[in-house]
Amino acid sequence: MTRIAVLTPDPADPSYAGQWPGVLARLSDALAVEGIETVPSPWTDHVEDASGLAGFALILPVVAWGYHRDHDRWLRACATWAAADLPVANPPSVLAWNSDKSYLGRLADRGVPVPPTVWTQGVTADQVAAAFAQTGAPQLIVKPTVSGGAWRTLRLSPGQALVDPPVGRAMIQPYLPTIETEGETSLLFFGGRLSHVVNKRPVDGDFRIQVQFGGLYAPLAEPPPGALETAERVLAAIDEDLLYARIDLAPDGTGGWLLMEAELIEPDFYLAHDPRNGAGFAQAVKARLSAPRP
Repeated sequence: MTRIAVLTPDPADPSYAGQWPGVLARLSDALAVEGIETVPSPWTDHVEDASGLAGFALILPVVAWGYHRDHDRWLRACATWAAADLPVANPPSVLAWNSDKSYLGRLADRGVPVPPTVWTQGVTADQVAAAFAQTGAPQLIVKPTVSGGAWRTLRLSPGQALVDPPVGRAMIQPYLPTIETEGETSLLFFGGRLSHVVNKRPVDGDFRIQVQFGGLYAPLAEPPPGALETAERVLAAIDEDLLYARIDLAPDGTGGWLLMEAELIEPDFYLAHDPRNGAGFAQAVKARLSAPRP
């Protein structure tokens, strides 16, 4: 068996203790079919010193949940792994820039359709009022640029008090009501190939589609019209060596699609909704292991 490391959450953060072991088990089962053994290791054990990862044929950060709670340390870890020239996939450079949602602005500059966004160093009530006036949106979303799982994310209506807003860099976007009516669609790519597609919707009365908030997930036999083309535009705009990617899209209400997030660090692959039970991911990992490093 070829041994690879899978980076897991900080043991001091209990937020995901009930979730990540099951996700890792599904990944491990799929990889074992290809003769690959996974060794879990907290990412926080390798921030300043990468020697503990040096013996692995590949290092996957795919369960490093919670990094957004300790972002400065995450960036230091990415720099450490890059300096040690470890076989990390996705690459440490991607793990760094993808950890801050300001990358959406850079992708928009490259022609990727994203929701209109106000970027700020600190959300104020005046900025929210101006965004309502500028967009005409009936509701707005306010969230930190470094976040995960709808952490510190607010949905606001006109005149609603700005209570406990994100601290530091943040973003303000029009709320897309299509999230409730049509859901968000995730396209999973392994080794550059589309693997499977999952539709996610919030429960009635909520706007968050994450499973911890009761989000309703359903596999799709094929991407909705136009979604695959949009996802491929996103990947072309990124143009980096990606082993995996989850491209989250939402309908724009006029027949097009908007990029909500390009999840390139530790996305849930929704293997429970993958008709091949992760075989595509395992085959992409095996191919990466057999390919010469650039």
